[in-house]
Amino acid sequence: MRKSSILVFVLMLVVLFAAFSTVAAQDVVTIGVFQPQTGENGGGGFQEVLGTRYANTVYPTIEVGGKTYTIQLYEVDNKSDKTEAVTAAQNLVSKNVNAVIGSYGSGVSIAAGAIFEEAQIPAMGASCTNPQVTLGNDYYFRVAFLDPFQGTVMANYAFQNGAKTAAVITQLGDDYSSGLGKFFVDAFVKLAGEKAVVSQEQFQTNQTDFKAILGNIKATNPDVIFAPSSITTAPLIIKQAREMGITAKIMAGDTWENVTIIENAGKDAEGVVLSTFYDEADPSTEESAKFVEGFKKYLVENNQPDIIPAVSALSYDAYLAIYNAMKLADSVDPVAIRDALVNTEFDGVTGHIFFDENGDAVKNMAVIKVIENGEFKFLQNVTIE
Repeated sequence: MRKSSILVFVLMLVVLFAAFSTVAAQDVVTIGVFQPQTGENGGGGFQEVLGTRYANTVYPTIEVGGKTYTIQLYEVDNKSDKTEAVTAAQNLVSKNVNAVIGSYGSGVSIAAGAIFEEAQIPAMGASCTNPQVTLGNDYYFRVAFLDPFQGTVMANYAFQNGAKTAAVITQLGDDYSSGLGKFFVDAFVKLAGEKAVVSQEQFQTNQTDFKAILGNIKATNPDVIFAPSSITTAPLIIKQAREMGITAKIMAGDTWENVTIIENAGKDAEGVVLSTFYDEADPSTEESAKFVEGFKKYLVENNQPDIIPAVSALSYDAYLAIYNAMKLADSVDPVAIRDALVNTEFDGVTGHIFFDENGDAVKNMAVIKVIENGEFKFLQNVTIE
C-alpha cells in the first residue's frame, strides 16, 4: 500500500512538472540572432551580436496579451558564407523563433531571406544595406539606410572636397561591395562627368595581394579611391596602396568603422574617410543617451574597447523594433509581429525609426568620419533629400 502511494505521488510530480514546463515554454519568446561570428565578416557580426545581447539585458521581458514573457536569444553563426547562411536560417526556423535579427553582410541576408519569408518569420536587418535584402520580401525589414543613399553621400563628399576623378575597388560576388561601388560610381559620374571614374577594379574573395589592381589604379592617378570591402581586406588594401606610393584619399563605407582596421593598417590608415550610421558623441534621442552610458560599461565588462561601433547601435535598434512591434501587436505570434512592424514607429539609438513600403527605415542622414591619430573622428553629418 505504501509503495502504491509513493508511485502515485511520483506520477503526480511528473504530471505537475510537465504542466509547469508547458506553461514556462509558453511564457518565453525567442529572437533568433542570425550573424557571422566567424569568417570574413566575423568581426562586424560580433559587434552586432554585442548590441543585441545588450538590448536583451535592458529589455529582458515583455508584457503582451495579458502575460509577461521572458525574451531569450538563440544565436547561429552564418560564417560569412551564403551557403552556411541557408543552413543557419533553417536552424532558426526549426527552433520556432518568433523573429530574427541580422545579418551583418547583405549577401548572407539575401541568401536567407526566402527561408524566413516562407516560414513567415519576420527578420530585422541591422546594417545590411543592399536594396535586395528587403525588396519583394514582405518579411524582411531593416533599421539602416540603404547603399544607394550611402553611395551618393560618399560621392557628394568626395566631389565637394575637390575630387574630380575616382577609382573604385570592389569584391567579386559580394553583394554589399559590388552594390555600394556601383551606387558610388553612378552618383560620382552625375557630379563630375562621364569620364570622372578613371578605374574600376575587382578582386576575389580571400585575395590578399592587391598590387596588380593597385598598379592599374596608380597609372590613372585618381584623386580618391573608393573601396567598399570587408574588415579583413581593408588594411591590406590601405597598406599596399601606401607602400606603392599611391597618395589618393582612400574612402569606404560603413564596414570600415572597426578598430581592427586601424590596428592592422597602423599609420597608413591616417586620413581614411568613411560613412557610417551613428556617432556616440551626438546622441539625438533619450534612448541614445541611455545607450551610450550603459553600452560602454557593457563593452568594458566583456573585454571590448569602449568605443561604440555604429553597427552595435543598429542591432540594438533592430531589437527595439521587434520589441515595439510585439507591443503594438499585443502578441508574440510571428505573423502578428510582421504585420505590426509595418506601422511601428519609435525613437531608437540611431534616431526616429519607421518603415516604408519595402520595410526599409526612412532615413536621410549619414555620418562621415575620418581616421585621425589612430582614432575615428567625427567630420560631419550629411543629409541627402
